[in-house]
Amino acid sequence: MPRNAEIIRQWTILREIERARTSGVTIDELASLCGVTTRTIRRDLQALEEAGFPLFDDRSGDDGRTRWQINGQAFKGLATGLTISELCALYFSRTLLESLSGTPFRDEVERAFEKLASALTPHMRQFLDQLPRVIAMKADPGRQPANAAPRQPIVARALEATLHLRQATIVYYSKSSERTKSYLVHPYRLAYAQGALYLLAYVPEYGEVRTFAADRIHDISLLEDHFTPLQELPDTAFPHSLGVHSGPPEPVEIDFQPSVADYVRARQWHPSQRVSDVDGGGVRLALEVCIDRALQGWILSFGPLARVVSPPRLAKEIASQIEEARAQYL
Repeated sequence: MPRNAEIIRQWTILREIERARTSGVTIDELASLCGVTTRTIRRDLQALEEAGFPLFDDRSGDDGRTRWQINGQAFKGLATGLTISELCALYFSRTLLESLSGTPFRDEVERAFEKLASALTPHMRQFLDQLPRVIAMKADPGRQPANAAPRQPIVARALEATLHLRQATIVYYSKSSERTKSYLVHPYRLAYAQGALYLLAYVPEYGEVRTFAADRIHDISLLEDHFTPLQELPDTAFPHSLGVHSGPPEPVEIDFQPSVADYVRARQWHPSQRVSDVDGGGVRLALEVCIDRALQGWILSFGPLARVVSPPRLAKEIASQIEEARAQYL
């Protein structure tokens, strides 16, 4: 039997016992839930006890059956008020938070998990350290690991400006224009997306909110002047883009060949999407998104299996990029 299956089953047992609280759970009930024998459940309970989880059996019920419970006061010294299963879930989910390793929050996240770990016994940590094996994470291939230390003062000042509505000046390197420029900005929000941190700020010079990549902000200086936000940002960062872009949404329609129809239909590419069938077994995907590099790159990733129906200018742009790529191989 794979080791992962055993760990997942024991995690299920722990959660089920805690969920039952004062009533407890019998071994027969756990065996039925997990689809294994009672002998296997007994071994699992022994393993959890040896790991340090405060389980105990109780026969005080009216039916005289042994029911397993957990001592909910075992971690009363933990000020967070988390239950045992919540604490454990947060501890082993650190695998999912490793995407923050290239941001200025890396050290804070590591310290937070050190504090959580201090509430667990060594045996508990050893048990929980096996759980992340079932949750894998792949870093964004488009990003090089960043040295977070130089960015910390910049992000800290950006946070202060955002929280206290203070105007600021930033020195920023623009990738598109390949030049460094100073901007007066009204910082509205910091957003983390696709492995990088961004500052969304209103720029009076342009009369609009613009997006600045934090790793290209060379300096930020806070001014004494405050500002009043002129517009409310959506709750979700970059809601109209498949990537990182703040442009206005436009209706887009794309036809996909039958060989990828099920794949396209099964996923949510954007909250605005509408999927309909087309002749021959393919599908048409309708979106309300901004037309940016992320959208174009996504369409091109399907090669000949995708065709832009509308708008015409997007279809023309995709066709042009395909021709340019083709010319590289002639």
